[in-house]
Amino acid sequence: MMKKFWLSLLLLFSMMALSACSETPTAGDRFSKYIELWNDQKFSEMYDMLTTSTKETISKEEFTSRYKDIYDGVSATNVKVTFKKPKEEEKQGDLEEVLYPFSLQMETLAGEVSFEQDVQLKKEEVEDGENWFITWSPSMIFPQLEEGEEVRVSSSPAARGQIFDQNDKGLAVNGVANEIGIVPVKLPENKDEVLANVAKLLELNVSEIEGKLNQSWVKPELFVPIKKIDATNEKLLNQLIAIPSVQNRNVASRVYPLGEAAAHLTGYIGSITAEQLEELKGKGYSSTSSVGKAGLEQVYEDRLKGETGYKIYVDGTDKVIAEKAPVNGEDIKLTINNDLQKALYAQLNGEPGTAVAIHPITGETLAMVSSPAYNPNEFIYGMSNEKYDALSTNPLNPLMARFNKTYSPGSSIKPLTAAIGLESGKLQPEDTKVIKGSTWRKDSSWGNYYVTRVSGKVETVNLENAMIYSDNIFFAQLALDIGAEGLSTGLKNFGFEEEIDFPFPISKSTIASDGLTNEQLLADSGYGQGQIQMSPFHIAAAYTTFVNNGNMIKPYLEKQSEAQTTVWKEKIVTPEHTDLLFKDLEQVVQNPNGTGYKPHIEGQRLAGKTGTAELKQSKEDQDGQENGWFVAVNSEDPQLLITMMIEDVKAKGGSHYVVPKVKEVFKAFSPN
Repeated sequence: MMKKFWLSLLLLFSMMALSACSETPTAGDRFSKYIELWNDQKFSEMYDMLTTSTKETISKEEFTSRYKDIYDGVSATNVKVTFKKPKEEEKQGDLEEVLYPFSLQMETLAGEVSFEQDVQLKKEEVEDGENWFITWSPSMIFPQLEEGEEVRVSSSPAARGQIFDQNDKGLAVNGVANEIGIVPVKLPENKDEVLANVAKLLELNVSEIEGKLNQSWVKPELFVPIKKIDATNEKLLNQLIAIPSVQNRNVASRVYPLGEAAAHLTGYIGSITAEQLEELKGKGYSSTSSVGKAGLEQVYEDRLKGETGYKIYVDGTDKVIAEKAPVNGEDIKLTINNDLQKALYAQLNGEPGTAVAIHPITGETLAMVSSPAYNPNEFIYGMSNEKYDALSTNPLNPLMARFNKTYSPGSSIKPLTAAIGLESGKLQPEDTKVIKGSTWRKDSSWGNYYVTRVSGKVETVNLENAMIYSDNIFFAQLALDIGAEGLSTGLKNFGFEEEIDFPFPISKSTIASDGLTNEQLLADSGYGQGQIQMSPFHIAAAYTTFVNNGNMIKPYLEKQSEAQTTVWKEKIVTPEHTDLLFKDLEQVVQNPNGTGYKPHIEGQRLAGKTGTAELKQSKEDQDGQENGWFVAVNSEDPQLLITMMIEDVKAKGGSHYVVPKVKEVFKAFSPN
């Protein structure tokens, strides 16, 4: 009896297990699983859950690729399908079909797409019983889509924002260029001669032109674009259109009105690369987009680019799935003065150098110039490989901005050393130092290491004379009096070793790689040699301290409705000391013995400081390069402060080569 009992019990459990295995899932469970796959975009597995009749209308490969291609084409993200399973499902056991509502939301390049729809599920026989399957149609991708129809995307480009100077003159604007092209059917028999002539005028290789003429879309009667040229270059245009088969058409183009004079400031735009497209994924760019490549075009890219408009629609119909209008880029108005920018660039005359101009009271950045330069318009019109190679291999680095790089400041740092000495109490206004001869060393422990001064005319040297004659020995001794810690702290008060908050990236100024670790390095640092590195931009900002009662002004670049003044470093020098130092800086330019005196311009009142930075491997090096500096500001009505540096001026008179160039600009832009 016991044996029969256990056999009966085992049979009962087996029947229960078999019943459980063959139990039909609910329609809600099946559709929930389908939605889970949908949200994960597992289209191949979704296909396996379709009804037999649906599978007869579309293959697995077609189903999978259609979803993927459409979602990729509209840049679908955050796809979210939701379905609320009904509570009364257990009462549907005898039904063969059910209808369920679902909701879908997604982000596309044309904005959000959302819709609600019903889906039909059918019960079908399977090997181990029955199951529910989805009756699919193209409308489940988008409600507007019917069988045999295709989804298309069109774009409406946004106008790129423009960059203007303080007087609404263009720095980077949307203008017109002449696009030169060739109509192949009109090429004469001497085709090779014609192409060679066109190539020469456009600074291209014949092979580049032939490559364009041999593109797959080209037909004999079509205009084939070859290169854009400056719309103002009428001479070149007339030469080109005089050639048989050559034609011109006006096209929209980015234009840089100042050309070379503002090249490093404005930068330029260019076609987006595959790497950039991947990096900027999700920000509205496509393979045909242009993007800022350098300068302010790159700095302000997010604000200038605008947002391309897109329309997602059903091809061949008026059915629109989603649409977003283009949003033009933001126009940006700067504090830059175009005329001053051009004047400073003209004074550099193609020599390697740089200039920065600011308003010393408000901090408005008026000019940022680097030389030699390139023409940013040529990047827009199409620069030949040979020309780009010539620019990139030029030892004078015309592609490099100089105004934001750091250099040895030479004697232009002496007013800062003097200010640190006065504030630390290591220098009193009436102090004098007796300095004899042109060289000096602290003692025999320095060996053959000497500090050299240019003029030995004055032996009893006070601060005023030290500034007028730019006495290296005076400032070397002062640095030793201040000490390594005191000088480092004082320079940091002026913004050394600090990242500069400014839209255009500026290299931070540095004191020494491992600190002021020995007396010789400390002494040299006092007069701007050693390892001291400072950007022209930072020097200009630092000199505002002597105009603003000891407050160092923070420069800014975007024009405000009203001029504003923001203090970068507050009260780093007392008003009494700044007044004293400013008078000494006036003497540098106004006193006939001052290093900034010549050429003297009658009626011009400037305060400033020269500097000649020696770039030597050692003190014994006689062939090292010298960079010349001059920093100057209007002394009676300070509205303009200019820092100019020109490289390799040793054979040209050192800093004295720079002085007249700066004075000429002040002469043209005097507030009086």
